[in-house]
Amino acid sequence: MKALVLSAGKSTRIATVSLGRPKPLIEVQGASVLSRNIEWLAKSGFSDIWINLHYRPDEIRFHIGDGSQFGVKVHYSFEPEILGTAGAVKNLEKEWDGPFLVVCGDNLYNFSLKEFRETHEKNRSVATVALFDRQKHLNTGIAGGQVVVSGERILGFVEGSQEKISPYVNAGAYWLEPEILSSIPFQSFFDFGKDLFPKLIKDDIKVGFHIINGYCLGIDTPDSFQSALKILEKL
Repeated sequence: MKALVLSAGKSTRIATVSLGRPKPLIEVQGASVLSRNIEWLAKSGFSDIWINLHYRPDEIRFHIGDGSQFGVKVHYSFEPEILGTAGAVKNLEKEWDGPFLVVCGDNLYNFSLKEFRETHEKNRSVATVALFDRQKHLNTGIAGGQVVVSGERILGFVEGSQEKISPYVNAGAYWLEPEILSSIPFQSFFDFGKDLFPKLIKDDIKVGFHIINGYCLGIDTPDSFQSALKILEKL
């Protein structure tokens, strides 16, 4: 199984914690968020993992290496200009020869990827989005936008709204089919939640969802970082 860990973003909003390091290299309980996520993927059966890079790429390469310390093969994709979450997938188009997983490198995850894939296969959609219920699941209140669902489909994404429209939040983890690549422009900034998924929904292409059975801890601000530490201390 193959996965892409999105790790190209800068650490602007969490600069007082990151001290200039890329966000995925922020340490939580003695290990970086990125290394924890790679261990999670390795334990879930993934053998090839790609990491896209932009901000201070050599630090991530040095920290993770070739993946042998995790029992996987790690490959890197440097982006001179950030391509966005979906643009990063398109940039590696030749690598995706079957269903593949995309996760955010600065979210700390713990849920069953086996169950996630089973939902994806059952729903027969080109994309399945992992969601958490902010009222029920452990979270730091900082992850992706709100998601409106009905039956087995996602009806819409609400980005940046303070109004509580839906209890479901995008966890930034996606099972995708290679067919989705035809809907992503090449060498252009393109985002999953703001661009790709709304486009698919508008074109009446099914985008499914999976409610996770664990947690997604977004770590993007000093407050969310402290919240993640408190949550993990109680587990």
